Amino acid sequence: MKKESIVVPEGCKEVLLHACCAPCSSAIVEWMLVHDVRPTIFYYNPNIFPLEEYEIRKNESKRHAASLGISWIDGDYDHETWLHSVCGLEGEPERGRRCEQCFTLRLTQTAKVAKQLGIRYFATTLASSRWKSLDQINRAGLIAEQMVNGQCSMFNGQCSMFNGVTFWPQNWRKGGLQERRNQLLKEFNFYNQQYCGCEFSQRK
Repeated sequence: MKKESIVVPEGCKEVLLHACCAPCSSAIVEWMLVHDVRPTIFYYNPNIFPLEEYEIRKNESKRHAASLGISWIDGDYDHETWLHSVCGLEGEPERGRRCEQCFTLRLTQTAKVAKQLGIRYFATTLASSRWKSLDQINRAGLIAEQMVNGQCSMFNGQCSMFNGVTFWPQNWRKGGLQERRNQLLKEFNFYNQQYCGCEFSQRK
């Protein structure tokens, strides 16, 4: 792996990592641990359909985190809210406006949870997929950062004004991580899905 191709933000020792699935998380999590960044996995993917598919991917992500002894958080599966958020965009192609709206919804929730937990940095494994637009992901992450910063966040029944949430916009395809992902896929015997998750992109 080429260390110089991935840059850790200054002072980043902990990150809330939005995970789309275990295969995409594997090499990223390994890299973070090697470079003294402690990830907490946040599994929030209400786009995945049907529920059976969602549960398989969720359990694989949870199994991966448990095997490494890292924290794992289960986000709510609210598919109806996701459908409402992409209403009118069902016919958009991959990398179209529906995808960007989907990313924004998921990363905004990630930023909110990071704020509640007092974790300054958040990132996403979505940026490891060659099927996704990095520009869309980065825009969604920055929108999430802007939306959440400055807001009063309730945690343990009290209002927290922690305003330091920062999106880590990283191309996780670099540094040999794509190749390492494929190796870990086999080592962990992960379930490897064949579509992004939503019913509008499912391959026929």
